[in-house]
Amino acid sequence: MNMIVAPAETEDAGSHPLFQAAPKSVEFNKLRKRLLRNARQAMDDFAMATPGQRWLVALSGGKDSYGLLALLLDLKWRGMLPVELLACNLDQGQPNFPKHVLPDYLASVGVPHRIEYRDTFSIVTDKLPQGSTYCSLCSRLRRGHLYRIAREEGCSALVLGHHRDDILETFFMNLFHGGRMAAMPPKLVNDDGDVMVLRPLAYCGEKDLARFADAMRFPIIPCDLCGSQEGLQRNAMKAMLDDIEARMPGRRDTMIRALANVRPSHLLDRKLFDFAALSSRPDENP
Repeated sequence: MNMIVAPAETEDAGSHPLFQAAPKSVEFNKLRKRLLRNARQAMDDFAMATPGQRWLVALSGGKDSYGLLALLLDLKWRGMLPVELLACNLDQGQPNFPKHVLPDYLASVGVPHRIEYRDTFSIVTDKLPQGSTYCSLCSRLRRGHLYRIAREEGCSALVLGHHRDDILETFFMNLFHGGRMAAMPPKLVNDDGDVMVLRPLAYCGEKDLARFADAMRFPIIPCDLCGSQEGLQRNAMKAMLDDIEARMPGRRDTMIRALANVRPSHLLDRKLFDFAALSSRPDENP
């Protein structure tokens, strides 16, 4: 079952209708501009937008995806994002999921959207033992459906709300538990090669997005409806980064810059750098 809703007309020329009830304070305007600047910088740095494209914006109902949608709509309203946006929520059948919240909100602010129901929750609970963490399998199933919907809607890109802190947490999870140096790329193509995955919030901090969501009064839907969130490795990484940031403010920004400033010759990966070809003669070095 799916539903596609077209946008409503608006007479407000000052901002997108989603921002009509936004605070007018100087503090909020600074926050909004900082998030816009960070999102726009990420899109420029990684060449995300091509005029005329159609993007499928994944909307879970959490603060990050609401923030993503709002910032993209804001940039588009300002003439800085020449793409068409379609918001999409995949109702995965979690117990007590409030089905009315997202369609009601999106319709009220005139955002074109598609709501689709697919009971992946039953699949996850059937395949995994009770008490285990469902997030990984749930995410893979969700991503597969979103790729399909992107194809059906003629979208060249699936846009996700992962932010700077998600990227850093993933990096340390891979470092500590996976034995590899990898994070979430801001831009990649799916395995089938037909849908680009974009993360425009790559430079945006989670605390900024939380403050933005509170100020905008988004109707947040918690991501703990299935009860499998306790004890995640990601929570340990988040706590570690919080501790580092508390003792050394600004480290998150430094670390995200480090991920864009890699020197293969100063690491140990022989596939990235030809150590065997090194010579004491400068003219013979690779």
